[in-house]
Amino acid sequence: MQQRDREIFRKMTSFFILILLLIPIVLYGKAQYSRPPRMDETRSLFPGITYERQALSKPRPVMLHKISIDLTTPGIRPFVTPGVVSISPNSLETVARTVTEFVDEFDLQLAINANFFNPFREETPWDFYPRIGESVNSLGQVTSNRNTYSPAQEGWSTVCFLAQNRVQIDERGFCPAGTEQAVAGNDLLVKNGKPLPPPPYEASKDKPYPRSIIAIDKTGKKLWLVLIDGKQFQYSEGLTLVETAEYIAKLGAETALNLDGGGSVTLAVQTPTGAKVLNAPIQTRIPMRERPVAVQIGFFAPKNQL
Repeated sequence: MQQRDREIFRKMTSFFILILLLIPIVLYGKAQYSRPPRMDETRSLFPGITYERQALSKPRPVMLHKISIDLTTPGIRPFVTPGVVSISPNSLETVARTVTEFVDEFDLQLAINANFFNPFREETPWDFYPRIGESVNSLGQVTSNRNTYSPAQEGWSTVCFLAQNRVQIDERGFCPAGTEQAVAGNDLLVKNGKPLPPPPYEASKDKPYPRSIIAIDKTGKKLWLVLIDGKQFQYSEGLTLVETAEYIAKLGAETALNLDGGGSVTLAVQTPTGAKVLNAPIQTRIPMRERPVAVQIGFFAPKNQL
């Protein structure tokens, strides 16, 4: 009898292990069919805001998403994730949200992920941090509606939005007085219209990767949000920092900043039925699964969609 019980237990254990192993495979397979098609597309989202998707085949399969924003368009204005009211001096700065949640919560027209953050952990589809609503800290300056709740830090360049939609990227990471909204990234990719090589600590490990970039032209009146999907074999395998910098410079950008990448890379837009993801994020190796992140940069725009 004991031998029979042990055999039943062994078979049940093997069955449950098999189920656990199959779950990620099933989720991955299902998610593949909900990704944007590998075909080019250009369309107006809102007055002053255009979306372009490019399906590249060289230097490898890459899906690239570009938002072009005319900052002179009436009704367009930026908005950054607000902080939380700290209960104690050791409280973390904000709570994690997905980008679609951010768009819906604050009635924005579109948004992307922004600052790098910690703590962060990604082990399995069910073992990761942060989850939605969990506390996180941002790296570099974050300002929302003139409230700077994450201070400037050396090594984290900052995008600063001032009154009347004036925008500048400060390589040192310090925004001027009067800054209304600000987010930070790590490396400048373009400076004075020229692509920059990655810093030495990045150059040796520069590999194709999902990326989010914010860029401005010389006048400061045009802004680009560029997202590159990655980590998805034969669908979109990402770009290196060198390749990304060259692409952004060709757009006509004067300055461009690299934001948080990897599974954080997400572009969401408002639709009549709620926020929708336009790119193909990948969280815990599952395509189209959004990662909760610390900070987003979003935009209000005239709501009469074109």
